[in-house]
Amino acid sequence: MSPRTGLARVLDDLGTTLIDLVRGDPARPADIGGVVIHDPDDDQALPPSALVLGVGVREPAEILARLGREGAAALVLRGPVEVTEEVAAAADLSGVVLLGLAPGASWTQLAAMLRSLLAEGEVDTSETLGGVPAGDLFALANAVASLIDAPVTIEDRSSRVLAFSGRQDEADASRVETILGRRVPARFSQLLEARGVFQHLYRSDQPVTIEGADSDDGFVLPRVAVAVRAGDEFLGSIWAAVRAPLSPDSSRAFSDAAKLVALHMMRQRAGADVERRLRADLVSTAVEGGAGAAEAVRRLGLADQSCVVLALALAHSHGEDPASHARLLAERQQIADAFAMHLTAVHPRAAAALISDVVYAILPAESEDRAFRIANDFRNRIGNHVLVGVGQPADGLMLARSRAGADLVLRVLRAGRSSWSVARVSDVHGEGLLLELSDLIAERGDTLTGPVARLIEYDRRHNACLVETLGAWLDAFGDVAAASAAVFVHPNTFRYRLRRLSEVGEIDLSDPNARFAAMLQLRLWRPGAAEPARRTPASTGAAPPKATRGAR
Repeated sequence: MSPRTGLARVLDDLGTTLIDLVRGDPARPADIGGVVIHDPDDDQALPPSALVLGVGVREPAEILARLGREGAAALVLRGPVEVTEEVAAAADLSGVVLLGLAPGASWTQLAAMLRSLLAEGEVDTSETLGGVPAGDLFALANAVASLIDAPVTIEDRSSRVLAFSGRQDEADASRVETILGRRVPARFSQLLEARGVFQHLYRSDQPVTIEGADSDDGFVLPRVAVAVRAGDEFLGSIWAAVRAPLSPDSSRAFSDAAKLVALHMMRQRAGADVERRLRADLVSTAVEGGAGAAEAVRRLGLADQSCVVLALALAHSHGEDPASHARLLAERQQIADAFAMHLTAVHPRAAAALISDVVYAILPAESEDRAFRIANDFRNRIGNHVLVGVGQPADGLMLARSRAGADLVLRVLRAGRSSWSVARVSDVHGEGLLLELSDLIAERGDTLTGPVARLIEYDRRHNACLVETLGAWLDAFGDVAAASAAVFVHPNTFRYRLRRLSEVGEIDLSDPNARFAAMLQLRLWRPGAAEPARRTPASTGAAPPKATRGAR
């Protein structure tokens, strides 16, 4: 099952970096069927819903009309795109979306990125970009080092080392420290900041020379750095430790290398995103069941495995304002990535993905006890702010049953009906049955009747507490001393209230069937004030249970 890739997703992924929407509705066309470079001298057949790269196109009106007849999805022109009345009319009439390629971005970068987004699965490591395997930044670093005859590092925007070349022994102690720590030490970053190096690097597309300094300042050898950009986006930089200034030819080669590094970095980022989207798609299909489940399980390599589905969610879910909501989304993705890494360390075929607000994981395991221990170990490592439901073991082709169990457990934990943070179905079996019964009652539209309904109405009109008294007595198995202590009243007062609730509710407390019916109704109806004290929300950060869901 391949990830769906329409224009809306392309704009979502690349819109701030490479392309802009000029005219048209990106949600209207179907999934992109392929990427084609426009050639006026070649009468080529377009795939369905093609995305056409209009290299060198100056008058797009005629091309838009032809592309509309051939069913193309979009035409990309070099920006800024001038939208004349003729162009606007042609775009509207043809239904072809008009896009603009950001100034400074190359067609090669765009083509590679689009191919990555359209690709299925992992990036094909057999493909090369500039003679280097796609996404292999270490091979690229070595190629750049050979080109300029100096050891180099490739760093991201936060000065983290993404890759480095050989010959680092020819550099100095600061470079060695940077390589070992996989990021530029803070004191060196502060020194570069004070010298204005980063500001110069951000503004220039040419190599920037940083003079050497004594060991107290950190640098022994001079550095030459060049920014790595994709259009207007600053992706990172390449740093070379040099003993002499670069020659003009080497300087030009260094600048050209930055463009190739940008292409690899963008391809690597796109490949990781495609893989994450594909895995989420496969996990979702596998745990939902249905026609595509067997194929999804097979592609995950779990067809011959006994597996357990785990459902993980944050114990808190507040994020009403945009800033809090954005942080919540980021936190969910971080937790999902951490959970996936934790499970993969346990079993290489484990798969996890964030689907809506829940992280679903498929863990090859023969028993739910082992899955429980693994999930509990993860919770202990990262803190008490996650809840995990553990489903029952199931054959890899029958994961929907395990997912249903994990969902039910997670619902119990989120509702605060258990003190567990990680639980199996057997741990919350009773509360799970009550939740399912609540769903059935709500679906049928039943209302609360009988003695408990009469007691609730009496309490409402007289500001009494007969429902609380009944709940405490039932929870204490008829022990008046324990029940009266639970609600902080004298035993004689409590006995009076029992007699009164028997009269008002018309309930025979000596009848076991009447007691069971009343206890069940009180469990299904959780208004808060009358809720048994022993069933308070868990101390896991879960929100308190809401008032009745119609279970009356």
